[in-house]
Amino acid sequence: MKLKLLRLLILLLLMTIVACNEDDTTGSDDDTTEADGDTDMDGDSDSDSDGDTDSDGDSDMDGDSDGDTDIDSDSDSDTDGDSDFTCEFDCVNHCLSWGGTTHDDQSCPGEQRCCSDYTIPSDADSDTDSDTDTGGDTDADSDSDADSDSDGDTDSDGDSDGDSDSDGPLPKFVGNITTGYQGALDYNNLDYSKYWDQVTPENAGKWGSVESSAGANRNWNTLDQIYAYTQEKKIIFKQHAFVWGSQQPGNAGSLQEADVKSWMQQFCERYPNTPLIDVVNEPPPHTTPSFANNIGGGTNGTWAWIANAFKWADEACPNSILILNDYNTIEWANDNQHIIDIVNTIKDAGAPIDAVGAQAHDLDHQSVTTDTMKRLIEKLHNDTGLPVYITEYDISTTNDQQQLQKYQEQMSYFLQQDWIPGITIWGWIVGQTWSMAPDSGLVKGTSPRPAMTWLMEQLGKSFP
Repeated sequence: MKLKLLRLLILLLLMTIVACNEDDTTGSDDDTTEADGDTDMDGDSDSDSDGDTDSDGDSDMDGDSDGDTDIDSDSDSDTDGDSDFTCEFDCVNHCLSWGGTTHDDQSCPGEQRCCSDYTIPSDADSDTDSDTDTGGDTDADSDSDADSDSDGDTDSDGDSDGDSDSDGPLPKFVGNITTGYQGALDYNNLDYSKYWDQVTPENAGKWGSVESSAGANRNWNTLDQIYAYTQEKKIIFKQHAFVWGSQQPGNAGSLQEADVKSWMQQFCERYPNTPLIDVVNEPPPHTTPSFANNIGGGTNGTWAWIANAFKWADEACPNSILILNDYNTIEWANDNQHIIDIVNTIKDAGAPIDAVGAQAHDLDHQSVTTDTMKRLIEKLHNDTGLPVYITEYDISTTNDQQQLQKYQEQMSYFLQQDWIPGITIWGWIVGQTWSMAPDSGLVKGTSPRPAMTWLMEQLGKSFP
């Protein structure tokens, strides 16, 4: 009897062990179907409540077999809307900016890199894979995935979704302008594209340069040449400017909404790869377009004409970063607050403004300290919530050491801030800069000034 009882107890014990083992394999979340629907067979017991097709929509097949489809191996197909490269142009641009070597055909199939031998910066969006899984799961599956795009790209257009335009984030750049009214780029046998990775036409993109008087035929010849150069050399082309109270077509007061829209639409159809546009340049009190009242009015109040200009630019050029550009905004407190007020007013009116442009011409003024500049530019960024481009930088002095000191203090700061996505210097050839900054050039004949030598070293370039 005792033997039978002992056998019965052993049998019950064995049945209990088997039952426990079965419970362990199914887990507490019903065969690891998890709240998010991914079957998560990687054994990491993450409850993955994120639904795990990744918040950016990329299809996640990173090999962790957690049911999320994230293709992140990671060539990052990253279908979150910010295509990260517009293939040939941006891909090669990134490649060159990282010191890489482009393929001979400069091809860029899908989003695969078109170059090799580069070092990917934190902004490179290659997601190695360190996506952060916005589902809130601890996600022990090594990719910590959810692709909230924690890759460090600041989406330099600053729009509310990080990048509502289809322009991917541009590489941080240091650019310059054309030389002379005819738009020269290479100068004295110096290759512009060897030193600068962005071009702003100094005069050729202004409405009055293209259309001599209201209703006249538009002459695109100089702009055509500049744009063709940027496409050949794979450097960034910026438009300056759509609407400005100076260098307008003759009889500008007769221009109407249809004229403004036509000008913008024709420009962007002709130059589709224009990542950056100064939509409105130097608003009141600095300049006022003669036709402001014809396109909404609101000067010194609602700024409706500025808001309209941005809306129409967005319709014509949906892939461009749209900028409000002005001077004295990071040098003088009153101008700083004024531009902040305009930006926030037009944002409230629905203007799709992506960034603010600070011309920075007065940073060589003896009354403007570097500390003042830092305080005001940070206020401009923080109070608008937008990136700030340095758009027309020049330090005009015949004293090489003074120029060098300003570059070291100011340019170093600009290069360190991720919310300053690009810097454009306003002229590089001594004797060929604008009249208000005659001594701002960086190259005398073919010889670099110390500031030029220092800057090229910071950018990993050499001169000549």
